[in-house]
Amino acid sequence: MPVVHPSDAVTHETHGARFVSFASPLTGSKELCAWRGEIPAGTKAPAHTVNREEIFHLLIGELLITLDGHTERVTAGDTVIINPGSTLAVENPTGHTALSWVTTSIGLEAELADGVRIAPPWAN
Repeated sequence: MPVVHPSDAVTHETHGARFVSFASPLTGSKELCAWRGEIPAGTKAPAHTVNREEIFHLLIGELLITLDGHTERVTAGDTVIINPGSTLAVENPTGHTALSWVTTSIGLEAELADGVRIAPPWAN
């Protein structure tokens, strides 16, 4: 039975946030990836368009999520469904780190506004 303990999780950092990967092909997942996102106070991640559906659940804190130009304040317990082709931006305007849990299918890629494509290792 594959069990990923916190000490086995792989941590990645980019755009001021931390992504702690628990489920991916590296840990034995065949279809899905899942990670904990740690978004520090004051972080404003760049907008990016995703090629896979993401399910973003906020565990702790408060964020401003902009999805396809519509901004909404998201608080702990809220879930955002991000469809393929959607453009997403995340901002933490508070004084505390926010924690999220995100799930997607293997093969997630994101395209930044300048055309740069990213295949995040925590989702591939």
